[in-house]
Amino acid sequence: MKLKKIAMTVLSGALALTVLGGCGSGESSSEKTADTSSAAEIESKGADESVESVKDKFNVKLLGRTYYSDGTLWLGLSGTGMDFDFTGDKLTINMVGNPAGEDSQPRCALYVDGERVDDQMIQTEGSRFEVTGKGSEPVNVKVIKLSECAQSCMGIVSMDAGGGTITPAADKKHRIEIIGDSITCGYGVDDEVKEHHFATGTEDCTKSYSYKTAQLLDADYSLVSFSGYGIISGYSNNGKKVENQLVPTYYEKLGYTFNMGFGTEKPENLDWDFSKFTPEVIVINLGTNDASYAKTKAKKQEYHDGYVDFLKQIRAKNPDAKIYCTLGIMDRNLNKTMISAAEDYSKETGDTNVATFEFPMQNMAEDGIAADWHPSDATHTKEAALLADFIKQDMGW
Repeated sequence: MKLKKIAMTVLSGALALTVLGGCGSGESSSEKTADTSSAAEIESKGADESVESVKDKFNVKLLGRTYYSDGTLWLGLSGTGMDFDFTGDKLTINMVGNPAGEDSQPRCALYVDGERVDDQMIQTEGSRFEVTGKGSEPVNVKVIKLSECAQSCMGIVSMDAGGGTITPAADKKHRIEIIGDSITCGYGVDDEVKEHHFATGTEDCTKSYSYKTAQLLDADYSLVSFSGYGIISGYSNNGKKVENQLVPTYYEKLGYTFNMGFGTEKPENLDWDFSKFTPEVIVINLGTNDASYAKTKAKKQEYHDGYVDFLKQIRAKNPDAKIYCTLGIMDRNLNKTMISAAEDYSKETGDTNVATFEFPMQNMAEDGIAADWHPSDATHTKEAALLADFIKQDMGW
């Protein structure tokens, strides 16, 4: 894919050099979920249609926090999509992208039996994937949105199975949610020039430690990640707090975008229904952007307190999940503070279902570097192996 170099004013603070972080559902639609929301609540959420409606039109397993409305399955956050088995000769998947600049179009990939067979920037006027089947022998098909939500949303409008059949893929053995920033999004991983900046065309969450960790754990996943975002501050290039780029603000939503959203809806105005995906494990990898602001003792304490509050927020929505607090791939300045926050949270609440894990810093000389000094594919692969091994041992998987 042709690499694209841009300088986006909106993201300039989140995309500067070394400590930058520009850093930045396995829900099966074959399972009916009871909807106990009142009419008023449904209206306030944008009237997300029932799981049965999704089943009737697509009959797939959903990946990540998707949104179905007026016959279109909307994808915002990194890694969202669908997973299903197709039996037949030819399948056509019709998609639409939201109006955006050339370097902010949604990027999406098609996988057949685990192999990537197509990779497109989804056009406003419409794009399509075509799958060549094996007749009576089923093939597994995955549609995965590679770029993140803030710059690019897209919709799956229809699928034509040509007389064939579509059935949801089987659930994986485990379920994991990963919360993070640009590292989790796979920012710039397809651009090996460190001086280059953000472009959706060089972002690929499937090459991030996040997706790779889920694969190693045989886990259905949900990624909640935003480049440049933090817990108390987004990336700051002047030492001032960036209060409008906070992951806790959008953790309970379907995302955030400053471009067009899900048709007439904005993902930041839509509540996520946590009953749709119940992770066994939650990984938090946040602090790289906060570190650009939290340089003094008082500001580090602010990060500590904000981290404790975020753990409480996550626990309220996920009462049974094991939470892993991680940090360190691009910057280690807040590692000790992160560990202290996790320990103090457990002391205060009595919740001991929390652990900490420190990633080793990326080795640029050995493993290379990506756009805006972000981790390379090789770095992501190494970090994923370490994290997955740690979780396996701790969880007894």
